[in-house]
Amino acid sequence: MKFASTFRAALVAIIALAGLATAARAGSGFVTLTIYKAGWIIGASGGSGVLSFRGRTYGLSTGGLDYGLVFGGSKTVLRGRVSNINRPSDVAGVYGAAGAGLAVGRGARAIVLTNQKGAVLELTGQQVGLMANADLSGLAITMR
Repeated sequence: MKFASTFRAALVAIIALAGLATAARAGSGFVTLTIYKAGWIIGASGGSGVLSFRGRTYGLSTGGLDYGLVFGGSKTVLRGRVSNINRPSDVAGVYGAAGAGLAVGRGARAIVLTNQKGAVLELTGQQVGLMANADLSGLAITMR
């Protein structure tokens, strides 16, 4: 009986250490996205970008839908950090957000998003165009 409980304790310790090692490997990178958005009630967006992670660069594609008060068109260039990723493909996924904004000419934009894999995007940038929105939106990022 004592051997079984010692074995169980050792097994739990090994699993805990493996979990810590995996969590410690989670890294961060930098993302640049250019997103074009247009709509009237229902909006759509699409664009491209790059992920810089552990000394390499990876191409990204974006697409999404917005529903709510959406009017106009804009181009947004966002730059920032992605954290909590173990491999480049962790940045791919669906990100959801609710937001409101107004851009007439040029405006600032900042957003924090999380996908189903736990990747966290913290992005800031410039939005150019005529866009008014108070909507729910989804953004899908895929690897190219």
